[in-house]
Amino acid sequence: MIEFTPSDGPTLGVEWEIALLDKETLDLVPLAEDVVESLIADGGVTPRVHRELLTNTVELVTDVCQSVPEAVADLTASLDRLRGVTDELGLELLSAGTHPFARWESQQVSEGERYATLIDRTRWWGRQMLIYGLHTHIGVTHRDKVLPLLAGMLTYAPHLQALSASSPWWGGVPTDYASNRALLFQQLPTAGLPFQFEHWHEYEGYIDDLLVTGVIDELKEVRWDLRPAPHLGTLEVRVCDGVPTLTEIAALTALTQCLLVHLDDRLTDGGTVPSLQPWHVQENKWRTARYGMDAIIILDSRNRERLVTDELHDLLERLTPVARRLGCEAELADVEHIMRVGASYQRQLAVAAEHGGDLVEVTRSLVAEMRAGRPLPISADSG
Repeated sequence: MIEFTPSDGPTLGVEWEIALLDKETLDLVPLAEDVVESLIADGGVTPRVHRELLTNTVELVTDVCQSVPEAVADLTASLDRLRGVTDELGLELLSAGTHPFARWESQQVSEGERYATLIDRTRWWGRQMLIYGLHTHIGVTHRDKVLPLLAGMLTYAPHLQALSASSPWWGGVPTDYASNRALLFQQLPTAGLPFQFEHWHEYEGYIDDLLVTGVIDELKEVRWDLRPAPHLGTLEVRVCDGVPTLTEIAALTALTQCLLVHLDDRLTDGGTVPSLQPWHVQENKWRTARYGMDAIIILDSRNRERLVTDELHDLLERLTPVARRLGCEAELADVEHIMRVGASYQRQLAVAAEHGGDLVEVTRSLVAEMRAGRPLPISADSG
């Protein structure tokens, strides 16, 4: 039995993975342990600043929040505390699906049995997980809603992936993918797209099979793009690449929360949640990983297709009343801003084009955007 602890509403939790960079070279540095120890010494650390798989990474995790503005304020406070340490250590911060030029072979794995076990099992693929993501937890009020909501949210996974796509390079090499991270991460066992179960007992049976056969040792080793988090009473949406700005985090979090509440309203009113066939879900993931904001996605079982940005414009109009109810109308409106200025992968490619393909300059632009908290024009002339 997997007990689900219901939430009292569509609460929010956000997890933001952040890379540590040398201020001069802008390459990754293995100093996460030093950063966390410095935070402890300063008395400013909370359980919401975590180490991650690689020693170049820290993760900021919010408390349980009631609204998007509250979640963004929580992240802002944690980021300010983090910068108080990293500035003193001569470090910069970056968040994107991948670092533009850093190489996975040079990275160190954090100490701990959990990480050692993962690398021992996954070897070459596990060592390549030089990736960064943005994860959002949305509270669900009843166990029986979780799986229908998961299936319904898979219809909108390509929208989130396109907006957040920020990993066009891998180890300094252009991939021609908007989100190389999306396809790289799914190489791990139990990662990638989730299975779609109709009933909770089917999900329980699946997890039992994994435990009995030794595929996993604990539930959190199921690393799906969307997954139930029963102990928290949430559905965790792990689709998004890491993004460099708090403006983008706010917009993506608002869109995620509004989508889930919109689908939950249908269930509460006695309706059903539309879902896509698994092969359509899989194809949409590949299309938005490859083409990002230029992807043409599949909408339904009749094979209707549409440009993802056109679909987003109409979706925002439908979700605006929900956003007003949840207190995140301004943040949801910033999805339009992302579409105007370009997703992170588009901005990175523009910087590379302006600077003759110099990926240090691309990395510098990501660092600058993170400090500014909003997407920046690539030059003074670009407006």
